[in-house]
Amino acid sequence: MSMSTLSLPQPAELLSRPLSLLRLKPASAPAVTTRRISSQVLLEGERELVITHQGSEYHLRLTRNGKLILTK
Repeated sequence: MSMSTLSLPQPAELLSRPLSLLRLKPASAPAVTTRRISSQVLLEGERELVITHQGSEYHLRLTRNGKLILTK
């Protein structure tokens, strides 16, 4: 029976790797899909939308430059 040694990466090697390669994920983790909705569908032609969340109001506004801003 032959033995092999396991070499662990050095700290400098870990820092040079992308963070995504360092994360450990369970093998049986279910794939999660994020729901997507177009801002045009959400705003329905308007420039502002009020979203209520846990008793607070948030305003989603479409700027003149076509950007979205969410404020409380």
